[in-house]
Amino acid sequence: MFVKRSWLFASAIALLLSVFPAAAQKKNARTTSPAPTITIAVDASEAPRKIFHTHLVIPASPGTMDLFYPKWIPGEHMPSGPLVDLTGLKFTANGKELTWRRDLQEMFEVHVDVPPGTTSIEASLDYVSPVASEGFSAGSSATAQMAVISWNQLLLYPSGWTYDQLTYRASLHLPEGWKFGTPLPVASQSGAEISFQPVSLYTLVDSPVITGANFLAVPLATSAPPAELDIAADSPGDLDAPPELWQHYKQLVAQAGVLFGAHHYRDYHFLLSLSDHVAHFGLEHHEANDSRVGERSLADTRPRVLSAGLLPHEYVHSWNGKYRRPADLTTSNYDQPMQTDLLWMYEGLTSYLGEILTARSGLWSPQQFMDSIASIAAELDHRPGRTWRNLQDTADGAQILYGSPRHWESWRRSVDFYDEDVLNWLWVDVIIRQQTQGRRSIDDFCKAFHGAPSGPPMVKTYTFDDIVNTLNQIAPYDWRSFWLERLKTHAAHAPLGGIEASGWRVVYDDQPSELLKDREEESKGMNVEYSIGLELHEKGEIVDVIHDSPAARAGIGPGMILVAINGKKFKREVLRDALRESKNSKQPIELLVENTDYYKTYSIDYHGGTQYPHLVRDTSKPDLLNEIIKPVTVAGQ
Repeated sequence: MFVKRSWLFASAIALLLSVFPAAAQKKNARTTSPAPTITIAVDASEAPRKIFHTHLVIPASPGTMDLFYPKWIPGEHMPSGPLVDLTGLKFTANGKELTWRRDLQEMFEVHVDVPPGTTSIEASLDYVSPVASEGFSAGSSATAQMAVISWNQLLLYPSGWTYDQLTYRASLHLPEGWKFGTPLPVASQSGAEISFQPVSLYTLVDSPVITGANFLAVPLATSAPPAELDIAADSPGDLDAPPELWQHYKQLVAQAGVLFGAHHYRDYHFLLSLSDHVAHFGLEHHEANDSRVGERSLADTRPRVLSAGLLPHEYVHSWNGKYRRPADLTTSNYDQPMQTDLLWMYEGLTSYLGEILTARSGLWSPQQFMDSIASIAAELDHRPGRTWRNLQDTADGAQILYGSPRHWESWRRSVDFYDEDVLNWLWVDVIIRQQTQGRRSIDDFCKAFHGAPSGPPMVKTYTFDDIVNTLNQIAPYDWRSFWLERLKTHAAHAPLGGIEASGWRVVYDDQPSELLKDREEESKGMNVEYSIGLELHEKGEIVDVIHDSPAARAGIGPGMILVAINGKKFKREVLRDALRESKNSKQPIELLVENTDYYKTYSIDYHGGTQYPHLVRDTSKPDLLNEIIKPVTVAGQ
């Protein structure tokens, strides 16, 4: 167990209160009475049953009291609060049960009748963690051996104050023998009972807890501020990672510190879940990240490579997303809608920097980095939805796109601001290097925009103009036009200018990269989008069909099932062989397809063989890509 240091805690809260914009005082702000301190006691002893019990004591006065359940969850960019899993809600005062009713328009708000003479009410509720679901933190979060506790799922807050004004005094009861990790400052611990220091509602929700029977804490920073990797796993053997992996994560912390030139946390916790039975995702916090991957993602090579970019991405968010945050995403409470128009910076730049740090830290080899960039470029270059939905709209509509199905994704588009902005910010990096004859790079932008002064968590908001102005300080250029073009274009093809200007080209051949082979083996699916236009699940279910591809022109659509190829039962190798043989045959490929219980044979007039993307050097230009991912010298190493 790591006991959180409390130094600078009071100054952290003061700074946090001082930097929120005037918008954070709107709507429900109450200035005539002091903000209350709320006691919250969470009993997680039944986490293996996937049920958590909460008891709250909330100061109150007679009349109607309005209470909210958190709706808009920071980092999830949508109203994803798991209200449906809030159960057993009861209110009492002076030993008597109180009546309450849900608001008829705002489902996340309840109105409680508080009787005369009441100074506080008590609330009890249960949160039932989903048994098997994906998604973000509202997805499955507990197994027989571990759990991730997200405080927003376990509490209510009173209307009338901002989340940085409300104070919560929290305690947590764990299953016997379980250890835990969290950025929350610990006041005391007695066995399975932990008491935390009082914090604002904002800090509480921003500080999840990971806990489990199989637990490992790995220190990652030898100098202040400290950083730690806290891992909970379903099995003890899942923690058996090669020793060099810990060195790579130590390098991640060191390389990020050099990249930004400052830290905005008191100490940092990578909260990593290793389980096949929790939702898989990453969610950022100021002083932690909640990252969840498959059970063998540290112990086995293939899943370790495939998940290597997750922790770097979420770590970057401590600077880009938590410290520097779009003004439209900075609200004063969890009931206020967030505007996601600048996610191309919040998530897009983070995706680019995450890829860079994955390589600079050694979690990826240079070739794996190149293969990742090639894969991103190829996927986005075969995204026909670009012709009607521009990149800006993928950000504007993020709250509806996060939950969109995979079927028809190439025509619908999804949250493409993650991957497409890897290409866009690479282009920015290359332009900066070219405009300054190599004297400056994206690293200089990060230091100027996200860097000094170091200190405890705070929020410094920004707008589109702030991004453009800082870029111009680093390297004068028409950055406004650059970004407006990138965001508004309906061009059919991906923005490959950064790759090409960096001395590389995207080409296709008949040999998949090791990264693509690993992805296929891990998913048991198959991607032949760049040849006949199909993406398939393990048993031949067609996930997506590229618009105007050979398969689409033949009449095949998502949701159908590929049964046989040229009369032979579907297997990945059977389809792969048929594609290879198409180069030397004038005969079409015959696909037997089932569509809602009906069978039909489709003729695919295709003769191009298998097609897999790679980056190859253009020796007429300097190699900037390898320069970009070169580890930076760290003082003392």
